[in-house]
Amino acid sequence: MDLGKKLYEEKKAKAVAKKNQVQVQVKEVKFRPNTDIGDYNVKLRNLTRFLEHGDKTKVTLRFRGREMAHQELGMELLARVATDLEHLATVEQRPKMEGRQLTMVMAPIKK
Repeated sequence: MDLGKKLYEEKKAKAVAKKNQVQVQVKEVKFRPNTDIGDYNVKLRNLTRFLEHGDKTKVTLRFRGREMAHQELGMELLARVATDLEHLATVEQRPKMEGRQLTMVMAPIKK
């Protein structure tokens, strides 16, 4: 086999590998501490769609004003999200306060 044929086959193999690779994106869904059940279900459905597609999800909960005094409500909401999606995802980063935001990162379960 000559060098030109070898280089051609390596180039073709690299192109096939690049074609088959999938980039994982991080999708973000924002909640508030007083998010009602209807809005919660819509956001949960979006999270489910993202996770089934294979993307990581970042769940952000933003506090405003007096809501900062009741951060335990935000922790309960994120815990509820984690339990509702435990069949689809694992929590990659536990809920963490960053200023006025509480964030949690979830990754889809490998099949």
